[in-house]
Amino acid sequence: MATLISIDEIPTLTLLYKRKELQPHTEPLHPVNLDHNAKIAIITNDITKLQLDSIVNAANESLLGGGGVDGAIHRAAGPDLYDECEQLDGCDTGDAKITDAYNLPCKKVIHAVGPVYYRTKREGRHEQLLRGCYRKSLELAEENGLTSIAFSALSTGVYGYPSGEAAHTAISEVRKFLDEGNAKSLERIVFCNFLEKDERAYNEALPWV
Repeated sequence: MATLISIDEIPTLTLLYKRKELQPHTEPLHPVNLDHNAKIAIITNDITKLQLDSIVNAANESLLGGGGVDGAIHRAAGPDLYDECEQLDGCDTGDAKITDAYNLPCKKVIHAVGPVYYRTKREGRHEQLLRGCYRKSLELAEENGLTSIAFSALSTGVYGYPSGEAAHTAISEVRKFLDEGNAKSLERIVFCNFLEKDERAYNEALPWV
């Protein structure tokens, strides 16, 4: 059984810059904000092992489980998660819903339905929908008084969203949420990657923002 990971074991941007494991970009898209750097963290690991207040599942519209991260979260949570999701009447793309976490080490699971990239890109809605997933997840965390949240790399698996593009969109929306002063209860926002391609994308994108 894999070891559980506490919030103190997940390095913030502040720590990564101090260790020189990340190098700030010379021309970032936003002014450097030390408070934001202390809130945003990144890890490459199994999201089902994180002992945080909430994790964000890369769900499908049924909310009833699937492959990849979605399937792993449902398996780790146990059948009670399926039963609760069955009562939620699904979820629209670009939106999110919250449930209990059951057998997971976190308190809540936020199920965000990311866009299928090539279908929504033809409609010019891919970025808007992906931003919606991150925004709604953060809002749900705040509404429920949660202090920490970990995002999986939404839509970058079978939904085909390019990892680099998705990372920039995700980080930009989180930064916007923080810039607007919306993080009242949230003290830590974690980007949790499982695949190397997503890890590489976040490591390249984070210094920009």
